[in-house]
Amino acid sequence: MNKPARVRMTGPLAPYAQGFREELVRRGYAPLSADNVVRVMAHLSRWLTSENLSPDELTVECAGAFLEARRAAGYTSWLSMHGLSPLLGYLRAHGVAPEPTPATTVFTPLEELLSDYRTYLVDERGLAKDTVRRREHVARLFLTERCRVPGGDLHLGELTAADVGAFVVAECPVRSVSEAKTMVIGLRVLLRFLHVDGRGPEALGSAVPAVSGWRGGSLPRALPAIQVRLLMASCDRRRVVGRRDFAILALLARLGLRAGEVASLELGDIDWRAGEVMVRGKGRREERLPLPVDVGEAIAGYLCRRPSSTDRHVFLRAIAPHCGVTRAAVTNAVRNACRRAGLAPIGAHRLRHTTATEMLRAGATLAEIGQVLRHRSLSTTAIYAKVDRSALRGLALPWPGGGA
Repeated sequence: MNKPARVRMTGPLAPYAQGFREELVRRGYAPLSADNVVRVMAHLSRWLTSENLSPDELTVECAGAFLEARRAAGYTSWLSMHGLSPLLGYLRAHGVAPEPTPATTVFTPLEELLSDYRTYLVDERGLAKDTVRRREHVARLFLTERCRVPGGDLHLGELTAADVGAFVVAECPVRSVSEAKTMVIGLRVLLRFLHVDGRGPEALGSAVPAVSGWRGGSLPRALPAIQVRLLMASCDRRRVVGRRDFAILALLARLGLRAGEVASLELGDIDWRAGEVMVRGKGRREERLPLPVDVGEAIAGYLCRRPSSTDRHVFLRAIAPHCGVTRAAVTNAVRNACRRAGLAPIGAHRLRHTTATEMLRAGATLAEIGQVLRHRSLSTTAIYAKVDRSALRGLALPWPGGGA
């Protein structure tokens, strides 16, 4: 194993080499990987000397010039700004390198309006980040069509109900029913904002056509129990990442958690003595659920091998720096398990449907299922009543005339 003294360091960054390497180790880098990053630091330090530059001149542009010089010298690794980010972040945190200059945003009428709209959604409506992102996407899509000249006026004073209807008619055919409903909801919110803010000529929210499509028109798609077992068995629990993915699948399939709820789970959210877990759900709600023994054992099995990190999230990235996983990473864990098990890829939400379906088959009431899934309304849980087909056969009326 290489020691830090084996990495020859000269130039203006030499005084910071030891501290930087220790920081890398604390963030979960293996000793060899930490040495490799320190070698890049040594190359950068020598390059600064050759260019007669001081560390306080290490701007983003300067770092880009170093990467070009590194490519020209024949290096084949650590050639991107992403690879330099741990080093630059450490130097900036210690006041050695300057902070990057924020990109200058050209506030066109469109960007200015979208900025005000974001503030309204966050401050006035109190919406979550993902919801704000979806609302802003719809607003940008609709308002961009109002710009007859890029960067020009939006002509909101000329907006009519016909314009609103034409936009919906053009966009809905290329979207699913659920996506189309999300779009029209976002459009209504935008039009109400424009009216309240005094930018729109009239309240056009009522002019947005409704999207047809019965909410209960399809059956929840659950996985058969054998396929859930195949997904769980595909995780190699001899490896840390296998234990992590096994615990993630257990939470999804046994408690019906959403992907974002699994990603946001923190160490302090698990009450081992009471056998409970606190879940941060939609609408910034926090609720406690009982922690089944098998799920607790799966989490404990991962925590015994969990990488050392100051991050308080339960599930961490497998590759340094060891920080909390994202919602997309939870979904990827499910899809990777499908690939290993030889199943068609599914999303994490399918396992939530599976939880509800298995509870119904075990005799749980819809109210009990709604409590576990943390539904606000029983009507949301009612879709699972259609899953019990044997019970529904008794409700079917005979066909007129006695035909089959």
